Formats: sequence, C-alpha cells, structure tokens
Amino acid sequence: MDKEQVLKEYFGHSLFRGGQAEIIDCILEGGDVLGVMPTGAGKSICYQIPAIMSRGITLVISPLICS
Repeated sequence: MDKEQVLKEYFGHSLFRGGQAEIIDCILEGGDVLGVMPTGAGKSICYQIPAIMSRGITLVISPLICS
C-alpha cells in the first residue's frame, strides 16, 4: 500500500496538503525530519502515515511551544 492509498483509506482524503508528501517520503526513506508547520496544517498525518506503513513501534516526540 502506498502513501496515497493510506491517506484515502485511513483518513478519507485524496490529496496531501503542502509539504506533507515530502516529509512522509523522507521519513519512509529513513531520513531525519524537522517539520515546522502552522496549526491546522496536518502535522499528525506526517508521522501517522509512516507509522501505519512501517513495521514495529513508532515513537513521536512532539514538543509543545507555549508563550
């Protein structure tokens, strides 16, 4: 199953938002990623889809920045 199929099947969307596909591709290729995106830009999809597509456990460290 590819990332577009996972997006449609699990989340009901047919298109990625800006930057999501590139972040997901980098993660799936084993790269390190720092994704800085505004609220509502779909950051969680960027780690949920690779987690669904990968074997084993996924650990996400997501710091909240408060002012």
